Amino acid sequence: MRARTRITKAPGSKDAGLAMAFKLLEAAQDRWRAVNGPHLVALVRTGARFEKGRLVERPKEAPDEDIDEVAA
Repeated sequence: MRARTRITKAPGSKDAGLAMAFKLLEAAQDRWRAVNGPHLVALVRTGARFEKGRLVERPKEAPDEDIDEVAA
């Protein structure tokens, strides 16, 4: 078994950490793909719900009833 007392677990310096992050992002960039539905991004930002790729409509709220009519 090797003694690993001199190996650091952190990047060592801020510059080394930035370089590692840059290289990781550069490598991941090759596997990125475009968004399939760019026209739907605005809906997602406003809070629209999708289930299995289909837009789920919110149920319409029932009109408020007067409390006097319910009590009578």
